[in-house]
Amino acid sequence: MKLVIASNNKGKIKEFTELLKPLGYEVVSQREAGFELDVVEDGETFEENSAKKARALFELSKTAVLADDSGLEVDALNNAPGVYSARYGGEGLDDKGRTDYLLSQMKDIPEENRQARFVCTIHFIKENGEEISVRGECKGKIGFAPKGENGFGYDPVFVYGDKTFAEHSAEFKNSVSHRAEALKLLVNKLR
Repeated sequence: MKLVIASNNKGKIKEFTELLKPLGYEVVSQREAGFELDVVEDGETFEENSAKKARALFELSKTAVLADDSGLEVDALNNAPGVYSARYGGEGLDDKGRTDYLLSQMKDIPEENRQARFVCTIHFIKENGEEISVRGECKGKIGFAPKGENGFGYDPVFVYGDKTFAEHSAEFKNSVSHRAEALKLLVNKLR
């Protein structure tokens, strides 16, 4: 069954493909499906943003769609960057720039106060229009310097266990990540 993802982010598409392929879904990005969609993510929560994107894509495609909104919440920064994770530090920054900015904001925060969590909300709309929303979290802490070559976004500074997400294999990350947790909840609801 074809499932259009409301994203063109190669990292996300790869993760969704790996996690949903065993369920029989042919995952395609919105661009691969022929849709150009640029939804302003102005919601105050991850849930609002994922629902807004899914509904906009469903109106265009009239097929099963999935949208997620995800980000990093750091306790010591009052849950920032939160819904602004992809824009944290200002316009024009890439993943490395945002990660460097995050580390600069945390330079005086001791290790015992560096708790953080990745959050992922998924909004799934079935072909019949039924909507399902789930939220997954993965708890860890923020390291003091980027480590590892895998992953994307804040993965090089998000420490899970004794390694950053960027040091773990994709298979391991996909088994414990916020996205994996949200997808497990989604699969349970789809049954």
